[in-house]
Amino acid sequence: MELRHLRYFVTVAEELNFGRAAERLHIAGPSLSQQIKVLERDLKVRLLDRDRRAVSLTPAGAALLPHIRALVDQADEMRREATGMTSTAPIRLGYVAWYPIDWAERTATVANLQVDNWVMPSHIQAARVAEGSLDLAICWVQTTGLESSGLGAHLIGMDRLYAVSVGADESPVRARDVMVLLDADGESWQSWNRYGELFAEESGAATLDIADGGITGPTFFEHVRRTRRPVLNSPMGQTAQLPRDLVRRPIIKPAPMWTWSLVWRLDDDRTAVHAVIDALTRGVLTSQPDGEKGWLPPDDPFGTTPDLS
Repeated sequence: MELRHLRYFVTVAEELNFGRAAERLHIAGPSLSQQIKVLERDLKVRLLDRDRRAVSLTPAGAALLPHIRALVDQADEMRREATGMTSTAPIRLGYVAWYPIDWAERTATVANLQVDNWVMPSHIQAARVAEGSLDLAICWVQTTGLESSGLGAHLIGMDRLYAVSVGADESPVRARDVMVLLDADGESWQSWNRYGELFAEESGAATLDIADGGITGPTFFEHVRRTRRPVLNSPMGQTAQLPRDLVRRPIIKPAPMWTWSLVWRLDDDRTAVHAVIDALTRGVLTSQPDGEKGWLPPDDPFGTTPDLS
């Protein structure tokens, strides 16, 4: 049994989807599946039930998950202490909804990376980096925002957004048949509103103005039920467990993609900061992978031309 196998299991348990877990871990899906089987063989217990449509924890997997997650956390802390990094000034990293599961392993030998617990929207996290209260942040950004704030960015993750609809039909839905929710709370949902507006303009999707914070959570599910149309799910809700009456549906023509960028101040020349940037972005693509022709906003630093055919 290896630590990486435990880390892999925790990631799959959080995502309940091998494809998304493999993307977070930056490994191939078939390899991830094989490594989970190795762990199950070593533990002599089945941790996951999986078929072509779904992944779920077995009773044994659910019982062991808290203990395995604690072991991973303890190993990460021990590694930081062993390398003597706890005595150095920490490099502060903020995030919105996602960060690499192996961040501690990647950065243990180069800096004392401290993940900030204050989870805030993308535009606020980027502003915190610009003002100096954070050293790095993982967030959604646009090129104009980077230029005006003096920030650099490197692609660190990418999500293909899906729609949520009522019923059992899981077939792909065209973007023009999707509903996009836009929240009146522009301070909390500034980035999402901008993304949704641009997606609707270019794809022909309809928009619905709301004022109840229902971009995620139970209120989002109620909007899906009321509209009776497939509704674009935000990155904050990508890993949420759906109620039984709702399903995920792929969006096509075009497929909306959401980028997560690691951002830093261009005038920050500290060695430790750039060592963390190198460690977290090593091996990460700077554009969409081959075969992915999804839609990104025109001002996305890693954008592409949408396929509306």
